Amino acid sequence: QIQLVESGGGLVQPGESLTLSCVASGDTLDYFVIGWFRQAPGKEREGIACISNSDSSTYYLASVKDRLTISRDAKSTVYLKIDNLKPEDTAVYYCATGRDPIVYTAQAMGRMNSGDYHYWGQGTQVTVSS
Repeated sequence: QIQLVESGGGLVQPGESLTLSCVASGDTLDYFVIGWFRQAPGKEREGIACISNSDSSTYYLASVKDRLTISRDAKSTVYLKIDNLKPEDTAVYYCATGRDPIVYTAQAMGRMNSGDYHYWGQGTQVTVSS
């Protein structure tokens, strides 16, 4: 079992930046990819970024790529920094974990597949409003 806990969400004003954190614990040895998804009210969940713990390869959703930075520390925490936040970024943000080579799969397909991710956190709410 793997547990994922997100944090860092909140209410922010347009144009500000925010860094979300995802801490993984449990039997993580076979799960080398951490992905970030978001789901806005009335919309489908979309994958926006992922990173491989084995080689630090990354994928970003093209529509938000310029405003995202995904990174990880030496242990089990993955960060997602979102710059220049916009009201349309309002959503619940989830982290999830899966196995390699799904980062390369996402790069090839131009999107992340939620079905490739086996464990999910509870989500953290990000609200962008003035």
